[in-house]
Amino acid sequence: MKAKERRKRILDIVKNSDVPVPANKLASEFDVSRQIIVQDIAVIRAADDGIIATNRGYIYKNESKCQREFKVKHGYDRTEEELTIIVDYGGVVKNVSISHTVYNRVTAKMNIASRYDVAKFMKKLENSQSSLLGNATNGYHYHLIEAPSEEILDNIEQKLDETGFLVPWQEWEK
Repeated sequence: MKAKERRKRILDIVKNSDVPVPANKLASEFDVSRQIIVQDIAVIRAADDGIIATNRGYIYKNESKCQREFKVKHGYDRTEEELTIIVDYGGVVKNVSISHTVYNRVTAKMNIASRYDVAKFMKKLENSQSSLLGNATNGYHYHLIEAPSEEILDNIEQKLDETGFLVPWQEWEK
C-alpha cells in the first residue's frame, strides 16, 4: 500500500472512531512501524488540522454537528433510495436501530456519508446471506442522522416524508 492511500485510510479510521485510536493499533493494522504512523499523522495534520494527539491515541475534533433520529419504514427494494436521499441532502447515517419486542433496542453502526458509501453498503448486503435489520420489525427501523445544521435535518425529514419513508411521530409507539 502506498503512503498516500495509507494516510487517507488512517484519516478515515480516526474520523470514524468514537474512541482514541492508538498509533500502535494503526501500525499493526497497516503492518508498519509506530514511527511511520507518527510521520503519517504529521503529514495528515499539515493538510487537515482536525486530528488531535492524546495520551490514549488520536482523535478527530468534529465541528459542531446536529443529530436527529428518524423512524422510517420500507422494504429491501427501497433501501438504496432512502440512504441516497439522506446523503444527498447532506446527512450522515450514523446508525440503524430497531425496537424489538423480545430483544428491546438493537443498534448497528453505519457511518454512511456519501453515494460511494451507499453503494458499498448495498454491495456488501447483496453479497451476503444477511438481511436488513428492519426485516425483524416488518420494515420499521430508526436512523440516527448527523448533519452540520438543524436546517439540513429539517430538509432530510421533509424529503423522507414526501417519499413515504418517514413514520409520523404519532405512530412511533405502535
